[in-house]
Amino acid sequence: MSAQLSTHERKTFLHNPLAWAALFALVKLALHFSLNSYYGYFRDELYYIACGEHLAFGYPDHAPLIAFVTKLSRTVFGDSLFALRLFPAFAGATKIFLTGLFVREFGGKRFAVILACTCALVAPAPLALDNLLSMNAFESVFWMLCAYLVVLFIKRRDGRLWLWFGIVAGIGLMNKHSMLFFGFALIVGLLLTSERKVFLNKWIWIGGVAALLVFTPNIIWQIQNDWATLELLANVKATNKNVVLSPLEFVWQQIFILSPPTALVWLAGIWFFLFDKCGKRFRALGIAYLVLLVLMIALKAKNYYLLPVYPYLFAGGAVWLESLTTKHLFTRTLKLAFPVLLLIAGLVTMPLALPVLSIENFLRYQNALGIAPPKTEVAHEGVLPQVFGDQFGWQEMTAQVASIYHNLPPAEQSRTRILAFNYGEAGAIDFFGRAYDLPPAISPHQSYYLWGKQNLSGETFILLGLSQQTTAEKLCRKVERAGETNHPLSMTEEKYPIWICRDLREPLPDLWHKLKNWN
Repeated sequence: MSAQLSTHERKTFLHNPLAWAALFALVKLALHFSLNSYYGYFRDELYYIACGEHLAFGYPDHAPLIAFVTKLSRTVFGDSLFALRLFPAFAGATKIFLTGLFVREFGGKRFAVILACTCALVAPAPLALDNLLSMNAFESVFWMLCAYLVVLFIKRRDGRLWLWFGIVAGIGLMNKHSMLFFGFALIVGLLLTSERKVFLNKWIWIGGVAALLVFTPNIIWQIQNDWATLELLANVKATNKNVVLSPLEFVWQQIFILSPPTALVWLAGIWFFLFDKCGKRFRALGIAYLVLLVLMIALKAKNYYLLPVYPYLFAGGAVWLESLTTKHLFTRTLKLAFPVLLLIAGLVTMPLALPVLSIENFLRYQNALGIAPPKTEVAHEGVLPQVFGDQFGWQEMTAQVASIYHNLPPAEQSRTRILAFNYGEAGAIDFFGRAYDLPPAISPHQSYYLWGKQNLSGETFILLGLSQQTTAEKLCRKVERAGETNHPLSMTEEKYPIWICRDLREPLPDLWHKLKNWN
């Protein structure tokens, strides 16, 4: 009897779509747990650690939630790479499970869940983002929770769901301001369908107020800091910092960074929402994707800015493709073959996203493939893709600075500050420098500019990030080359001489505004 029960339970599990979604989520979690401690601390992670030591309701270059997440993670779990990347790993697993939830709500069964979750699992760009601590790992969770609440409303007509939508959207805004674009796209999608009547429902306006209340602390911070984020965005545009893509290039890179075989599924998802008789009731989601795509192209966005929206496209496309397999003999034969193809493609691209290979083997593998992840910023050059290259050289740089600092006469050490011209360098000094008894770094870059205003002292400066002596001499009357950073795997911009600067041409408080770099 117990054996029969066990067999029945196994059959129940194998036919339960959400059980499969949970299984795929666990596989995703296991991947990150096993691979997120290799290589080193990423440039932005060092910066977010510093932000966690300067908690505020805003920062010039990002929304505030990531700083609180980082502080919480370090307080509870410690400073190891595994600990720092624990919450992003759970966020990645959550996205997989949400993909399965969408499939269920769209009427899909086991095959659709397997297909959609496989796409969400193997897509290389999300794999890379979920293996690092950043707001990008959490962004899709908030977008998809909002989309899921829209789906539930369409099916259940419970207006109170909009209150939860507002709360989630508000938290999403505190994670990354891109939530505004997704919210706008959803509004357009609702307005262009029969769902526009929802705007007569009081609950959607209550939800809007809830989102505003949650987001208000960041708005207040922006007002107090002269809309720092808008200033930074204007600087990014003016300096052509990001790689600008044509519309065709942008679309092609969506296909590439999500793995080309998955395109069949997410393109089918667009068809499902716009034209399929079962999917048309959720047409607002399809329109929202198209609005977002146009917005990102028009705003010259980085290729990965659209990634958070794809889980529900995978779900819709998988449901539509599942319906085909019940109608045509040929498609039924592909039912097993296509997920296997997706897994094979995912295994091929995985080393480009996750540190599954040693660096030597990775370089050989990348050369053998003849492909590399596309650049998103003009200046990012290196022997490794940025997602890997920005994990090397920070400890070695800090050790070099420590040697220079401690070789100064004791009397001069007490008057010496470390001036870094990039937040990654400053973050590395602050994080790794504690072991070397180094003073905190100051920097005019991003949030460090604001923090430095309160502590602009010093007579001697160790300068980081200036490649030319003539640039250092514009700051100081006496410049001495004291060392060099030249880690073979770090990004090119992190290979430069280290200067000792004495006798500033202007007092640092007077010079600080001129050095400001919000870009």
